[in-house]
Amino acid sequence: MFQTQFYFLQFLILIHYVQHIKNFKGGEKELIAQIYDDGPTRILYGTLPSGASVGTHTHTGSCEVVMVTNGKGLIIYDGDTINVQAGQVHYCGEGHSHSIINNSDTDISVMNVITTL
Repeated sequence: MFQTQFYFLQFLILIHYVQHIKNFKGGEKELIAQIYDDGPTRILYGTLPSGASVGTHTHTGSCEVVMVTNGKGLIIYDGDTINVQAGQVHYCGEGHSHSIINNSDTDISVMNVITTL
């Protein structure tokens, strides 16, 4: 547990900026995101309020790991609906598509790592 918290603190120190992104990737409402971007790799810590979503998008030349850190919601992966909650991890490989939907009454938070191939 201590090791995980230490790495998370290091990430928070590296954050470049905080954004409120409306209709992210064509989704609903807004994504509140803290983003670190060094070019080939992006780390995003994001929160979707109730009713918000990240629109469906396809990873071309990249892949993404999504770890749900708080709350629950849905991930649509290549057309299949998956219920997710805090502690679960989702992987979207190159050439696949996904979306994240907060269909709950509380926020859902995710830690995403997107790597260019």
